[in-house]
Amino acid sequence: MELLIAILLLSLLSIAIVVSLRVGLSAMTKVDARLMSNRRVAGVERVLEQEIAGIMPVTADCLGGGDGNIARIAFFQGEEQAMRLVSSYSLQEGSRGLPTILEYLVMPGENNVGVRLVVNEHLYSGPRTAGQFCAPGGPLAVFLPIQTGPASFVLADKLAYCHFSFRELRPPPQDPLWRPIWTQQRYLPSAIRIDMAPMIPNSAALEPVSLTMPVHVTRLPMEEYAY
Repeated sequence: MELLIAILLLSLLSIAIVVSLRVGLSAMTKVDARLMSNRRVAGVERVLEQEIAGIMPVTADCLGGGDGNIARIAFFQGEEQAMRLVSSYSLQEGSRGLPTILEYLVMPGENNVGVRLVVNEHLYSGPRTAGQFCAPGGPLAVFLPIQTGPASFVLADKLAYCHFSFRELRPPPQDPLWRPIWTQQRYLPSAIRIDMAPMIPNSAALEPVSLTMPVHVTRLPMEEYAY
């Protein structure tokens, strides 16, 4: 009888230890997943800030119409759901690589639930390289639609919304104006804002937030400077 009681107590103790281990491992897995999610969100915000901070005032040689003439424009596309620019910072090489054409696109999420923000990277080697992203056929050069593929990188997913806006400085006493579409071809916006929010808010985790990033470049892409 004493032996049976001892075996029963040992079995109950073993079960309690196993349950405790499972609860501990489950809690540790959840904490690791939340930590990785927080790191991912913080990393995306840091990447976006560095890419915008590294924006370069470059030009593109685009076909302006059917006559075969070349139109040189400032290479910057700013729309509510798409943005193109050239930056000295890239995901693949950081700040140590060559200038890179960055294409940002807001597209539907998986099963058309929510939206996601993706980016493409292309090497920039001059105005002719940038001109490949222009579409001829009118008096003014326009940009081709941004295409996604296997090389596209998802910066943020499961978003309720995501859109870009661009700040235009105006002569005093007028206040700066935020525009959903950037139409100025002579200069870059003074700041870029990315408004986004998670599809399912979670106060216990770090969530994507709206970012406002100043553009410190004051050089005009279309102006010739003497050196």
